[in-house]
Amino acid sequence: MRIGELAERAGTTTRTLRYYESRGLLPARRAVNGYRTYDESDLRLIRQIRTLQDFGFDLEETRPFVECLRAGHPAGDSCPASLAVYRRKLGELDRLIEQLRGVRAEVGAQLARAELEASAELPGGPEPRCELGG
Repeated sequence: MRIGELAERAGTTTRTLRYYESRGLLPARRAVNGYRTYDESDLRLIRQIRTLQDFGFDLEETRPFVECLRAGHPAGDSCPASLAVYRRKLGELDRLIEQLRGVRAEVGAQLARAELEASAELPGGPEPRCELGG
């Protein structure tokens, strides 16, 4: 298949495919007429890259998965390098989750304080002025 068909089937753009090619993630095979040619294995590579990027992996982190597929493994995540990337990403996600838990706790504490202050206001007193309303 040609680059336009691959892009359409993979749900991406030809520009993206050319970029993957320039980064060495997609093979650069040319037909006699000079057009780029691709096959189903290339489609599988692109789908693997896009799935990993949807999960938050950067493009370089997809390289071990692509190389694993190219090596003939039916799934790009069964090679040692792919497993190492998974482990690193899980560690990164765990750190982010902990950070978000801390932020959530702080926001919850601020809300509780603000609600307590709001309930302590005297009935019939002046309305507080909100500077954000405009």
